[in-house]
Amino acid sequence: MAYLAPPPHPPLNVRPFFEDKSRAFWTLQAIGWGGYLIVREAASISGGPSLDVVVPVLVEAILGYCLTLLLSTLYGYYRRMRRVAGVALTVATLLGVTLLYAFLVAFAFSFISVRVVTPGVSLASFVSAFYICFTVLAGWSALYFGINFYILVEEQIDQMRDLEAQASSAQLAMLRYQLNPHFLFNTLNSISTLVLLKQTDRANAMLSRLSSFLRYTLANEPTAHVTVAQEVDTLKLYLEIEKMRFESRLRTAFDIDPAAERARLPSLLLQPLVENAIKYAVTPQEEGADICVKVQLAGERVRIVVSDTGPGLRDGALPVSLSTGVGLPNIRERLVQAYGPDQQLTTQSMPAGGFSVTIEFPFQLEELKEAA
Repeated sequence: MAYLAPPPHPPLNVRPFFEDKSRAFWTLQAIGWGGYLIVREAASISGGPSLDVVVPVLVEAILGYCLTLLLSTLYGYYRRMRRVAGVALTVATLLGVTLLYAFLVAFAFSFISVRVVTPGVSLASFVSAFYICFTVLAGWSALYFGINFYILVEEQIDQMRDLEAQASSAQLAMLRYQLNPHFLFNTLNSISTLVLLKQTDRANAMLSRLSSFLRYTLANEPTAHVTVAQEVDTLKLYLEIEKMRFESRLRTAFDIDPAAERARLPSLLLQPLVENAIKYAVTPQEEGADICVKVQLAGERVRIVVSDTGPGLRDGALPVSLSTGVGLPNIRERLVQAYGPDQQLTTQSMPAGGFSVTIEFPFQLEELKEAA
């Protein structure tokens, strides 16, 4: 039987504990002072259990618990003040409460101890108690401000993440909406041309298919991610509209790997690539061109190639008169927004003619966070 390694433990996440600040405070308060009481009692009875030492330590822990409740209330008020005034009052309050705590602890030890005939607070007992009490209260104060600073930083990080997600979503929506008017302008221009040529049947058919395409695409959120199968269906619907214009000059082929059909990608990512292929390959040539869309699964990545049999690039660049600057830069930006650096877009012009664009990104079945 093959040995299966246990799954790795998820990283420790302390965030849920501090979601309810009140519950977290009372829990830490109880655990902290309970642990302090146990340690102090264990140290005090090392020479033998006795009420002389057990009871005063219990009183000391109870006093410390109550005084830190007072400190938490005052510290919470000081945190809302200006920094200099808040720090000054915090230090003054810590010293004042420490003096009170030390006096009460010293008196409690002298009052309960059977070895002391007349209860009172001596200088030696007060100094000893002050040292212990200041150490305890200063440590408690450091933990209090440290935990609150941690909670504040985490809240600011959450706000920054929310703002980044909103900005990313807005940018993705802007890029998506940048494509729709561009395609819509070309299609409406073609319909207008058919109307001028009095080819009303073809114009009506194209208008009907345009309505279907817009209904299909606008049903998705601008930042949504769809499956490869859905994206291919959208492309076929788009090409049906374009074939009304170019007829036999536009020849298409799809080679879709079934294993990659469920992979997710930003919606309408491939449509501008096909649109560019029509613009730069089909339109300039009297015989038209072939456009091929190939999708395959390469390990844990999806590779999509959109190629044509057009003239390719001229001197390494598209004609300025034809280029709008919307297609490829837009797609690059959408890939960066969706996958960060874990994506790739490359272009290639064939020596004998033809142009291809290759896109690679991780194979993912679940909806991406940017699309949530």
